[in-house]
Parts: sequence; structure tokens; C-alpha cells
Amino acid sequence: QVQLVESGGGLVQAGGSLRLSCAASGRTFSRYGMGWFRQAPGKEREFAAGISRIGSNTYYADSVKGRFTISRDNTKDTVYLQMNSLKPEDTAVYYCAASSSATAQIMGVLSSSVGGINYWGKGTLVTVSS
Repeated sequence: QVQLVESGGGLVQAGGSLRLSCAASGRTFSRYGMGWFRQAPGKEREFAAGISRIGSNTYYADSVKGRFTISRDNTKDTVYLQMNSLKPEDTAVYYCAASSSATAQIMGVLSSSVGGINYWGKGTLVTVSS
């Protein structure tokens, strides 16, 4: 069992930055590809960024590429999402996710389809004002 707890969300002006953290419990953190998903009001949850289990590969949605950076520290069982140049359309609840799929572990590609995510965090709200 892995529990994921996100932190770092808040209110920021457009063009600003935030860093999200996701702390994992348990001793198997390094076995999982990790990722961040987000869900804006009235929209479906979507993939934002992912990282392979040893941090060698990352993968981003086109909407965040070049602005967001995902990283992980397996000694601290924590994954991060550095968000720069934030836009109002980045406003969403951000969820941390862990996946044991091969593509997640090796490539950092995570999918929220059935069976794709083993564990979810409860989310942290990011609000970007214009």
C-alpha cells in the first residue's frame, strides 16, 4: 500500500511559479512511475507530467511542455512538479499518481485508463489569477 500526499498548491498570479510536492509512504516508492494529473472545473482529469521510476525519463503533455518540470527524489520518497509561467488555464486540482505499468516505470508515461494508476493522492488546488 502506498499513500500519496500532495502539498504546495495555492493562489498565484499569471506568470508566476509554484512547486508542488507529493510525499509517498511505504518502502516501494522507487518501483513506481510517478506522475501529475490535473482536473479543471467542469473538465475531465488529464495527464500533465510523468517520470520513470529512477528519474531517467520524463514525459509531458503538450499544454505544459517547456513550463513544467517533474522530478523525484527516491531517497525522500517524494516527487515534485515545478510550474513556471503559469496561466489562468492551469487552474485545477493537481493529483499525484503512482503506476506500476511498464510504460510508467520505464518511460514516465502514465494513463488514467482502467488499471493504469495504482494509487492517487487527494489533490491540491492551484489557482492562477489573470
